[in-house]
Amino acid sequence: MVIKGLDGAAELIGAIVLLLVPGAAVQHLVAEVISRDLLGAPDGLLARHLVAGTAEFASGNRTFVVLYLGLHGIVKLALVVALLRRWVPAYPVAAVVLGVFVVYELYRAVHTGSVVLPLLAALDIVIIILVIREYRLLRALRTEH
Repeated sequence: MVIKGLDGAAELIGAIVLLLVPGAAVQHLVAEVISRDLLGAPDGLLARHLVAGTAEFASGNRTFVVLYLGLHGIVKLALVVALLRRWVPAYPVAAVVLGVFVVYELYRAVHTGSVVLPLLAALDIVIIILVIREYRLLRALRTEH
């Protein structure tokens, strides 16, 4: 749960940074990383996706990224706080909200060709499974008492 909270905080901070940093600076950073061949071949699949994504971002189309990271981060942080406090009604809400994110992540991945979104969706699915598992455990403990 702590990892998910840190992930949510990182997403929220990322959204704020992306909102404040000019698109050209992000594009320059990606070009620097690719030029140093840190991500495989400069004309490889990952490099092409990064270049295409940052070109769209640099052109001003950053609304999706900022909103996605911001909302995802805020929701994760709120759910983590509720789950750490073992507020039982938050567990089904967390599973449903994360499920909605999974569906949207996969939808966007199909339409944009993103390689990152399916990985984020897989992480969210693992978290959903863990949330449901703990919810069942808490319910079982409450019925025993």
